[in-house]
Amino acid sequence: MIELAERAIAAHGGAQVWSRAREIRVRVSSGGLAFATKLQGSAVRGIDARISTSDQRVVLEPYPSLGQRGVLEPGGSVRIETDAGELIDARGAPRAAFSDARHRLWWDRLDILYFATYALWTYTATPFVFAREGYALSELDPWEEDGERWRRLAVAFPEHIHTHCREQVFYIDAQGLIRRHDYTAEPLGGFAKAAHYCFDHQTFDGLVVPTHRRVFPRKRTNRPRGRPLLVWIDVPNVTIER
Repeated sequence: MIELAERAIAAHGGAQVWSRAREIRVRVSSGGLAFATKLQGSAVRGIDARISTSDQRVVLEPYPSLGQRGVLEPGGSVRIETDAGELIDARGAPRAAFSDARHRLWWDRLDILYFATYALWTYTATPFVFAREGYALSELDPWEEDGERWRRLAVAFPEHIHTHCREQVFYIDAQGLIRRHDYTAEPLGGFAKAAHYCFDHQTFDGLVVPTHRRVFPRKRTNRPRGRPLLVWIDVPNVTIER
């Protein structure tokens, strides 16, 4: 692990905050043009996400309605079940399904479940997972934007991790906080190059979390476009389960 990754981990609460937690419970609402164009604009509103720290398991509840929950399992399978555990619907290989014609027009509740859960896991688990085996890290040239100078960490995610794309870039300020995150949201298409901004970091039980996220298209010059707003994410509360 390189110094920049260590700095980011320390700034977000430190490795022990993450390693001592069993799961992170995040209250989240999200929306934006990217969801609306897939007819899922209000699918992720006022939901609790239970995010495992040991593996890539996420539970959304209630989802998609009261008395139900959505689950992402390690390996990428998703399912919707009742609160009692009765299976309602499932998809064993959700990533592969995005290549068909229907997905270019609209997504169903299993599609948005897969996209939302792996994305929330990525946003919550980084930068802590950068210390794990299988993550390839390198520092890029610094970046200047709006009068600020950020260091940049390029991260290649392991093949077994479900995330937007393998190669992602994190922009880290002088305090060690992640301020911007670049990726291509592959389930939306190879054109979906995003500049994802993190705002209003707050501390919850020792864990430092951005409470507002805004995602915009990214130009070929690496500069963001001011519109449209592709995704917004608000996080009013986070708790740690030990």
